[in-house]
Amino acid sequence: MKEVTLHFFDKDSNKITVQATVGLSILEIARKFHIPIEGACEGALACSTCHIILEQETYAKLSKPSSEEDDMLDLAFGLTSTSRLGCQVIVTPELNNAIIKLPRCTRNMLI
Repeated sequence: MKEVTLHFFDKDSNKITVQATVGLSILEIARKFHIPIEGACEGALACSTCHIILEQETYAKLSKPSSEEDDMLDLAFGLTSTSRLGCQVIVTPELNNAIIKLPRCTRNMLI
Protein backbone atom coordinates (compact mmCIF):
# COMPACT_ATOMS: atom_id res chain seq x y z
CA MET A 1 0.00 0.00 0.00
CA LYS A 2 1.70 3.19 -1.21
CA GLU A 3 1.44 6.42 0.75
CA VAL A 4 2.24 10.06 0.06
CA THR A 5 2.59 13.08 2.32
CA LEU A 6 -0.20 15.67 2.22
CA HIS A 7 -0.24 19.01 4.03
CA PHE A 8 -3.67 20.28 5.03
CA PHE A 9 -4.29 23.81 6.27
CA ASP A 10 -7.55 24.20 8.18
CA LYS A 11 -9.73 27.32 8.19
CA ASP A 12 -7.51 28.82 10.92
CA SER A 13 -4.33 28.12 8.89
CA ASN A 14 -3.19 25.31 11.22
CA LYS A 15 -0.98 22.86 9.32
CA ILE A 16 -1.82 19.16 9.56
CA THR A 17 0.59 16.79 7.78
CA VAL A 18 -0.56 13.23 7.12
CA GLN A 19 0.56 10.09 5.33
CA ALA A 20 -2.21 9.45 2.80
CA THR A 21 -2.98 6.16 1.09
CA VAL A 22 -2.85 6.35 -2.71
CA GLY A 23 -6.25 5.59 -4.24
CA LEU A 24 -8.37 7.25 -1.55
CA SER A 25 -10.11 10.60 -2.04
CA ILE A 26 -9.03 13.76 -0.24
CA LEU A 27 -12.36 13.62 1.62
CA GLU A 28 -11.64 10.06 2.82
CA ILE A 29 -8.14 11.05 3.92
CA ALA A 30 -9.42 14.12 5.78
CA ARG A 31 -11.99 12.06 7.65
CA LYS A 32 -9.45 9.36 8.49
CA PHE A 33 -7.25 11.96 10.20
CA HIS A 34 -10.11 13.99 11.75
CA ILE A 35 -9.42 17.02 9.59
CA PRO A 36 -12.46 19.31 9.78
CA ILE A 37 -13.98 18.91 6.32
CA GLU A 38 -17.73 18.42 6.15
CA GLY A 39 -18.70 16.31 3.13
CA ALA A 40 -22.43 16.45 3.93
CA CYS A 41 -23.41 14.25 0.96
CA GLU A 42 -20.87 11.54 1.90
CA GLY A 43 -18.99 11.95 -1.39
CA ALA A 44 -22.03 11.52 -3.65
CA LEU A 45 -21.24 14.71 -5.61
CA ALA A 46 -24.46 16.31 -4.38
CA CYS A 47 -23.10 19.28 -2.39
CA SER A 48 -20.04 21.52 -2.13
CA THR A 49 -19.18 21.09 1.54
CA CYS A 50 -15.92 19.23 0.84
CA HIS A 51 -14.60 22.22 -1.13
CA ILE A 52 -10.80 22.43 -1.05
CA ILE A 53 -8.34 24.91 -2.50
CA LEU A 54 -5.15 23.63 -4.12
CA GLU A 55 -1.95 25.34 -5.16
CA GLN A 56 -1.73 25.95 -8.91
CA GLU A 57 1.07 23.38 -9.29
CA THR A 58 -1.05 20.67 -7.64
CA TYR A 59 -4.21 21.67 -9.50
CA ALA A 60 -2.36 21.34 -12.81
CA LYS A 61 -1.48 17.71 -12.03
CA LEU A 62 -5.14 16.70 -11.85
CA SER A 63 -7.56 15.89 -14.64
CA LYS A 64 -10.16 18.58 -15.27
CA PRO A 65 -13.26 18.52 -13.06
CA SER A 66 -16.32 16.83 -14.55
CA SER A 67 -19.29 18.99 -15.51
CA GLU A 68 -21.12 17.62 -12.45
CA GLU A 69 -18.26 18.71 -10.18
CA ASP A 70 -18.18 22.13 -11.85
CA ASP A 71 -21.91 22.51 -11.17
CA MET A 72 -21.40 21.75 -7.47
CA LEU A 73 -18.33 23.98 -7.26
CA ASP A 74 -20.50 26.88 -8.42
CA LEU A 75 -22.27 26.56 -5.05
CA ALA A 76 -19.05 26.61 -3.00
CA PHE A 77 -18.29 29.51 -0.69
CA GLY A 78 -15.03 31.28 -1.55
CA LEU A 79 -14.56 29.60 -4.93
CA THR A 80 -11.10 30.07 -6.50
CA SER A 81 -9.54 29.12 -9.83
CA THR A 82 -7.91 26.12 -8.13
CA SER A 83 -10.94 24.91 -6.17
CA ARG A 84 -11.98 21.27 -6.29
CA LEU A 85 -14.28 18.99 -4.32
CA GLY A 86 -12.35 16.73 -1.96
CA CYS A 87 -14.60 13.78 -2.79
CA GLN A 88 -13.53 13.99 -6.44
CA VAL A 89 -9.75 14.28 -6.00
CA ILE A 90 -8.11 10.87 -5.75
CA VAL A 91 -4.66 10.70 -4.15
CA THR A 92 -1.93 9.69 -6.60
CA PRO A 93 1.86 9.53 -6.19
CA GLU A 94 2.08 12.84 -8.10
CA LEU A 95 0.32 14.57 -5.20
CA ASN A 96 3.18 13.88 -2.77
CA ASN A 97 3.73 16.99 -0.62
CA ALA A 98 0.60 18.69 -1.96
CA ILE A 99 -0.83 21.57 0.05
CA ILE A 100 -4.60 21.42 0.56
CA LYS A 101 -6.34 24.42 2.05
CA LEU A 102 -9.80 24.30 3.57
CA PRO A 103 -11.94 27.40 2.97
CA ARG A 104 -12.90 29.56 5.93
CA CYS A 105 -16.59 28.63 5.48
CA THR A 106 -18.75 26.08 3.72
CA ARG A 107 -22.26 26.41 2.41
CA ASN A 108 -24.19 23.49 3.88
CA MET A 109 -27.40 23.12 1.95
CA LEU A 110 -28.92 20.88 4.64
CA ILE A 111 -29.09 23.66 7.23
